[in-house]
Amino acid sequence: MEKLKEKVLTIGESSRKIQEEFLRTEATKIVEVVLLAKEVILKGRKILIFGNGGSAADAQHLAAELVNRFKKERRPLPAIALTTDTSILTAISNDYDFSQVFVKQILALGKKGDLALGISTSGNSPNVIEGLKVAKELGLYTVGLTGGTGGKMKPFCDHMIVVPSKDTPRIQEGHLLFLHLFSELLEDVLFPE
Repeated sequence: MEKLKEKVLTIGESSRKIQEEFLRTEATKIVEVVLLAKEVILKGRKILIFGNGGSAADAQHLAAELVNRFKKERRPLPAIALTTDTSILTAISNDYDFSQVFVKQILALGKKGDLALGISTSGNSPNVIEGLKVAKELGLYTVGLTGGTGGKMKPFCDHMIVVPSKDTPRIQEGHLLFLHLFSELLEDVLFPE
């Protein structure tokens, strides 16, 4: 019992330190991405969000906060998680390759001036990289949410938000903090009291 309790406290302390460093190093970039998203939405464009595994869940989480609401009663915001349609995901994976699951959807749904947000804890997920690459080629703004050093997706991102850790659970905790900060700040700048 005491060993497990000590582990809880150790993990909690590690998470707290990483999130504090994350906020210190990335606060300006987070604000820049929020202001970019504001401009994208005010111009009638949309946000496309994608990732794998836990990052797929994060994509869906963010889309839900934007389309429904976060803390304010306001109009829905145009956001789509590219991780939710199992028929599309499995058809593309079966007929082509799993690396193309986001590419084909961005080609179908993305327009110049939209924002593509790719989430990968390592920054090395081939399908996220390919999605960001094609988004950039089409003239979408590209944002990468990752950890560590940013990985291979860095060249395809106009903006990178990086959680300073190599530990996947700590990176994911930082990503959740970003999702909530992004949602709250975006509501504040689009719907001031």
